[in-house]
Amino acid sequence: MQIANFATEHFFAQYEFTTPHLLGSSDCESVTVAELLALAGVTWEEFGRLGLGYTESLGHPELRRQIAASYASVHDAEIIMLGAPVEGIYLMARAALDPGDEVIVLTPAYDALIHLFEHVVGAANVKRWSFTPGAGRWELDFTALRHLISPRTKLIVVNFPHNPTGFLPAPAQMQELVAQVERHGLLLFCDEMYFGLVHDGTPAIPSAVDLTPRAVVLSGLSKTYGLPGLRTGWLVVKDATLRANLINWKFYTTICPPAPSEFLALAAWRVRDQLRARSLARIATNLALAEAFFARWGERFQWRRPLAGSTALVGMNVPSVRAYATHLAETAGVLVLPAANLGAEDRYLRMGFGRAGFGAALAAFDAHLQAEDESPE
Repeated sequence: MQIANFATEHFFAQYEFTTPHLLGSSDCESVTVAELLALAGVTWEEFGRLGLGYTESLGHPELRRQIAASYASVHDAEIIMLGAPVEGIYLMARAALDPGDEVIVLTPAYDALIHLFEHVVGAANVKRWSFTPGAGRWELDFTALRHLISPRTKLIVVNFPHNPTGFLPAPAQMQELVAQVERHGLLLFCDEMYFGLVHDGTPAIPSAVDLTPRAVVLSGLSKTYGLPGLRTGWLVVKDATLRANLINWKFYTTICPPAPSEFLALAAWRVRDQLRARSLARIATNLALAEAFFARWGERFQWRRPLAGSTALVGMNVPSVRAYATHLAETAGVLVLPAANLGAEDRYLRMGFGRAGFGAALAAFDAHLQAEDESPE
């Protein structure tokens, strides 16, 4: 049985590790194992004593306890640790849905948030709830959402803070979303991989799982904390029947998390506030550089400053951003992500602000644009 092409990961597999200047990455700058252990006050000897046998299938009890305590209303029994965050999307699609159910997905979105649900229920049964481009910001149309809901709708899929727009709903908007879920007896799957990356001036919102028991939340250490190499993620599931089904599906995928990742995740959790603050500071610095860049190139781009997260969805005045991004990577060594890979129109790119090399990458992009302007037709 076939599944839709994972365009984002195919694109990154081709260019991410061979292109010197990365402008489209969604994660934040990482650290080495040595840096993480030192920051957390953990010794190499402690790490070296770690056994490499099987771990508990639901995850290390202390890690689950500490993660649960970071929510307002979650018990450790409601935490399922994953082999990798994307596994959580697959498990949700398999455990919560039957062929023919309808799913509404907020788009554009990371490929897996669309295609894994299409794979289970059929592409015709996945409806797009699309962002609306407003003046200087992205907007959500709740009237459009209400029109998308039908008697066959089972699940709404969202991602806040949002990749790639950088949108975060206002508290009243989040309450409206929860009201729709509860009014129609739906499930809400909320990808919160960027949770906590809230920019100055943006009101924070609680986790969806603290707003309604009908929510299932995906979170992890990859984005906010800059630790994608650990592959540490978790699901928060309050419904006991759904949780049991998810766990059964997990036994067919990864069974249990890797022991080294859990050890390092426990270390990271000790210093999560420092890691998050580090990410937010870098994003703020890079956003200031981006503001100046887009002010210089206002005729080339449509810039909507993100409210949260580490990414932005940027319009570009070229016939095809997908073609331009390939040319840019191969001729200038600058990598942006064509947002068409995420289900957006082929006139948008994703830019990421979490990496330390952002300034140099933006300078290389700026130089390339100047060379284009100076070259004869």
